[in-house]
Amino acid sequence: MTAIHMHNQLRELHAERALASLEGLALQDSYIADLDEEIAAVRSAFVGAAVTEIATLRAQLSGPQVG
Repeated sequence: MTAIHMHNQLRELHAERALASLEGLALQDSYIADLDEEIAAVRSAFVGAAVTEIATLRAQLSGPQVG
């Protein structure tokens, strides 16, 4: 999965979290806790994917870093 796909997934999860608050579901601790855990996991994966894509592009443009 690319960084852009993970970013879109992260935006959808944040939208779901906001909707849950508006609908009063924020009072259901287990649902919100699961959603927060998923947001944290996707955020970590997104950052890792973005850094990898940046490093790959840099290597393609400038050659691999040596030394």
